[in-house]
Amino acid sequence: MSQPAPNLAVVVAVMLTALLEVLDVSVVNVSLPHMIGAFGATPDQITWTITSYMISTAIVMPLTGYFSARFGRRAVLLTAISGFVVASGLCGAAWNLESMVVFRLMQGAFGAVLIPLSQTVLLDAFPKEKHGKAMAIWSVAIMVAPIVGPTIGGYITERYVWRWVFYLNVPIGIVALLLAIGQIPATPRGTPRPTDWTGLVLMSLALGAMQAVLDLGHHREWFASPLIMGLAAVAAVSGVLFVVRGLCVPHNIIDLRLFRNRNFTLGCVLIAGYCMSMYATILILPLLTQRLLGYPADTAGLIFLPRGAVSAVLMLVIGAYIVHRVDARKIIAMGLLFTTLACWCMSRFTLAVDPWGLIWPGMVQGVGMAMIFGQISVVTFEHIPRERADEAAGLYSVTRTLGGAIGVALAGTLFVRQEQVHWNLLGGHVSEVNPNWWDWLDRAGLDAGAPATPAIVARELLRQAQMQAFADVYWAVALSFMLLLPVVLALRRPARH
Repeated sequence: MSQPAPNLAVVVAVMLTALLEVLDVSVVNVSLPHMIGAFGATPDQITWTITSYMISTAIVMPLTGYFSARFGRRAVLLTAISGFVVASGLCGAAWNLESMVVFRLMQGAFGAVLIPLSQTVLLDAFPKEKHGKAMAIWSVAIMVAPIVGPTIGGYITERYVWRWVFYLNVPIGIVALLLAIGQIPATPRGTPRPTDWTGLVLMSLALGAMQAVLDLGHHREWFASPLIMGLAAVAAVSGVLFVVRGLCVPHNIIDLRLFRNRNFTLGCVLIAGYCMSMYATILILPLLTQRLLGYPADTAGLIFLPRGAVSAVLMLVIGAYIVHRVDARKIIAMGLLFTTLACWCMSRFTLAVDPWGLIWPGMVQGVGMAMIFGQISVVTFEHIPRERADEAAGLYSVTRTLGGAIGVALAGTLFVRQEQVHWNLLGGHVSEVNPNWWDWLDRAGLDAGAPATPAIVARELLRQAQMQAFADVYWAVALSFMLLLPVVLALRRPARH
């Protein structure tokens, strides 16, 4: 007997719930310069508004299954939505940097379970043969939100005040909460188990220290900093102890036996690798458009919209008409090829690129995103028992989050280093014995002996070095997408429904 069609209210509630958490990560970034002025903070200090959110998210997210088993999925979801709404309002009302960091910690902790629980609620709402469609709907919120986030954040920041970036969550969260109260059914609690406090402390230390290394490493010269060295040591030691202990203790806080499932393990590797590369592109495009090309924040945000629109529409089309006819592995592989092509085209950007030149490779990337994200979820959870779905979703989501954090950290580091490399290479050509130097001065209408000429030349060298550094990052991202293809081939063939 087939399962009835899911209630539209459930679908809307789930999408709004997922949208809340994911949107809040990217929508805030555009407002950081305005927060610096409001709080009298330095650029290094203001990053704690992002770091605090991500650290608390990384620690709480793997505990989704534990909380669901102990208190019931519905109770956990309603508590998380309510807490996230309250914390968002407090963030908007924050009076100094310290209060903002505390409220962002709260927001991240409550928001951590929203993504995995929204995923399992939607999977339960659809029959198994329509899980591809369910994940397409879920993926629209998960993947499109980081893309449209800078557009929304830029518009609000330019025309209103940055505090509304947080206040925006309140009406969305209230609607999601009301729908969830009325439509999302209660699920039976799992078998109560004692709280593994030792495992919880070890996991929190490992994930928290790792996230801090990724967020602070770029600003502190990585392992040249004693702080980063210490945090890395804490992450490594506590992580190893957590895994070794988890394999020996039957009631570990996280059931590591889930990784015996080949598709689940490979799916976690895929989503971490994919988000590592994809979030790198989301980071550097605003930097390219605003800092180098000089676009205002709202205009730069609009460049993201076509990519998000293409991705959203195609995700729904694939979920409704294609996924049940074509092997999901083939769809993922094609998506990786599209995404690789897009990033290779981005690696060809120059300072002369116009808005359309920025938009169309993003649309190609949107096609690839639509093919990849939802299908990875389908193959990852295909053989996971329903009673372990919440715990599996929590682990899957934390690998996605950590993958994105690693990608952002690596992209930032690679950009800074390549910028210096190209500055040195280009500067080496500025010489009186180089005939091209005199030709360039003539074309630019500059006098080599004029007092202003060195500053103009240095500014142009910096622009060219930054453009080439952006191109190098895009090329590295294209390569990283290609390296995921062998992982796709290792996946188990999906069952036919």
